[in-house]
Amino acid sequence: MRWRDLGVVGFAALVGLLAGCSASPAHTQARPVRSTASGTSATPTQAVATPSETVPVKPPAPPSPSALPVAPGAGRLKQTQAFPSTKSVAFRNAIHDLWLAVTTGKSRFALPAFFPEAAYEQLKAIAYPAGDWQNRLWYDFTLDVMAAHDLVGRNAKLVRVIVPNEYAAWVSPGACYNSIGYWHVPGARVVYQEGSQLRSFGIASLISWRGDWYVVHFGAVIRSGGGEVDSPAMGEGYPGPPGGC
Repeated sequence: MRWRDLGVVGFAALVGLLAGCSASPAHTQARPVRSTASGTSATPTQAVATPSETVPVKPPAPPSPSALPVAPGAGRLKQTQAFPSTKSVAFRNAIHDLWLAVTTGKSRFALPAFFPEAAYEQLKAIAYPAGDWQNRLWYDFTLDVMAAHDLVGRNAKLVRVIVPNEYAAWVSPGACYNSIGYWHVPGARVVYQEGSQLRSFGIASLISWRGDWYVVHFGAVIRSGGGEVDSPAMGEGYPGPPGGC
C-alpha cells in the first residue's frame, strides 16, 4: 500500500471516530409518556389549581319539644303516705310538661304530670274507673289546657309555681268515693311573664301518689261546661282556698 492510500484510509477512520463521539449513547433514557384510556400515548399535563369554594352549611334544626318523665310505671305500684316534695326532679319535670302543654296547646305533653290512670283504678271505689279517667278527668283536662293556651299563648315565660303546702291535707280512705288515701293540695299558682307583665293562674287540685304531686283537676273541680282557667290574675294571685278532695 502506498502512503497516499494510507492517508486516505486514516482520514476516513478519523472522520468516523469523531461522528461516533457526537451521537447519543445507546442507553440514553427516553422521555416518559402517559397512557390514555384509549391506549394511545400522550404527554403529561400540568395540574391546574382551582379557586377555593365556600360551601354554605345549614345549621341543624333545633330539637322538637318533648315531655320529661315524672315517675314512669309508678301508677301500677301501691300507694304510700310519703308527703310530696316540690324540690324533686319529678316535680320539676311535671311542671315542665304542664307548661309545655299550655304553651303549645297540646295536652299530650302533660300526660306524665297528670294523675296516672293505673293509680286512679286503684284509688277510686267506683265502677269502671278507667272509663271515668278517660272520659271525664282526662277529657276535662284537655279542654282546660286549650283554655289556658288561649290565655297564655306561646311566648310567655314560666317564672315559678307556688304550692301552698300549708293547705295540704291527707284525704282518708272512704272520702270522695276513694278506697285509698292520698295527699291533696288546692289552688297552686303558676306564675309567668308575658311581655313586661307578671301574671298567674291556678291549678285547681293536686293529689299525691307515692310521694309525687300530680294534676288531677286543672281548670276547675266543679265544671260549668267547656275548658276553664282557674283564677287568672295579674301578679302572683292568691293560693288556695283550703279544702276539697
